[in-house]
Amino acid sequence: MAKTIIIGTRSSKLALWQADYIAHRLREKHPSLIVEEKRMMTQGDRILDAPLAKIGGKGLFTKELETAMLAGEIDIAVHSLKDMPTEVPEGLVITAITERYDPGDAVISPRYQTLAALPPGAKVGTSSLRRRAQLLAARPDLTLFDLRGNVNTRLEKLDAGEYDAIILAAAGLKRLGFGDRITEVLPRALCLPAVGQGALAIEARRDDHEVRKLVDFLRDEAMTDCAAAERAFLETVEGGCQVPVGVYAAVDGDQLSVEAVIASLDGRQRFRDTRTGPRQEARKLGRELANVLLDAGGIEILHGIGLLLDRH
Repeated sequence: MAKTIIIGTRSSKLALWQADYIAHRLREKHPSLIVEEKRMMTQGDRILDAPLAKIGGKGLFTKELETAMLAGEIDIAVHSLKDMPTEVPEGLVITAITERYDPGDAVISPRYQTLAALPPGAKVGTSSLRRRAQLLAARPDLTLFDLRGNVNTRLEKLDAGEYDAIILAAAGLKRLGFGDRITEVLPRALCLPAVGQGALAIEARRDDHEVRKLVDFLRDEAMTDCAAAERAFLETVEGGCQVPVGVYAAVDGDQLSVEAVIASLDGRQRFRDTRTGPRQEARKLGRELANVLLDAGGIEILHGIGLLLDRH
């Protein structure tokens, strides 16, 4: 009997693209494999009238999928790596991380084109504390608004004139065929990306060795090491995804460099640094960099933000 593998996925167009992509790669690699998809709704999909940071940052887009996996209803889940908490539930494992596509943050502004061209007070939409903090560091004169919904909904709001510009992940836009809407990709010197931005994570049951072996070919070794450093950084500073930190790792031969920033929500305070070392010490490099930035003043920023969010 042919082996069947069930992929759990959110129902958004981007999530379905990601699941379809992994399904295609699996069928291509294993022609006799039967690949099915099961669509699910997560808490992050249901609650669209509140900022992500105020409804809890951990597992908003993963928990329901993980529960179904542990119950045996699905075999793997496909996530945007940037949506994944640093702690994976007992019994599950990130078994493969794909090659990173495009880690950049994209500006979409039909009228003004670039961040620099936006006039003082321009309305900019973003759902990310990380982007907000770094944007305000570069342009404190901008007016930032929370922006929720899927990619299509966000573009519709921009086209309706609710914003002068919106900021979205370049990878998601390109994967959905909206690459031509991008008017600028912010340089990393101005805006470091989220942990794992642009890469996909395949999550499976830890003891399901047959399924894990089937998806093993999807693992990109360079991105796996980069993700180890980036996720170790995030795990050390907080553990969730809704904190104003950016981090980006890259490999060069047997060396890995990781750069990160912790910034205040108003962008007035920023602590940024880089660490470089052997790839096999990726997690150590991430942790060391986190502690350097926390000791420099990042810990006060994060404590202050936690108190602020608790009051709202």
